[in-house]
Amino acid sequence: MPATGPVTNLPLPRFVSIKTSRAFARRGPSETHRVDWIYERRDLPVRVTGEFEHWRRVEDSEGEGGWVHYSLLSGVRTVLVVNDMAALRSRPRPEAPQVAYLEAGVVARIMECDPGWCRVSIDGTRGWISRGDVWGLEPGEVLD
Repeated sequence: MPATGPVTNLPLPRFVSIKTSRAFARRGPSETHRVDWIYERRDLPVRVTGEFEHWRRVEDSEGEGGWVHYSLLSGVRTVLVVNDMAALRSRPRPEAPQVAYLEAGVVARIMECDPGWCRVSIDGTRGWISRGDVWGLEPGEVLD
């Protein structure tokens, strides 16, 4: 059974996204702690691994991160494309026609996910991407 956060009672770990165009990740859960990272990418997915009062300990796709004030985080689910030129397809099948190719580093909003595919939206373009091409989901997590 997954752990739950002592503040929110939500599962730990869990994924959220950066709400603002600038978010400071600090060494500890207060404004007095040194800033280790500055996230300058709105909607970037991050994994919440800890909670303390109004602070959430997060890590990014490279395992970096720190403590971020909860007001800078959103429950909107997104994924980060990790494989360059990943195919966005019209249906959740490897043989389905490509809608687009996505570069590594693209952030997409999740519409739904099954165990093998996610339907995503990027600037109005929608399609299905293989879960192996993205970061921002727990293994086996299904979203609808």
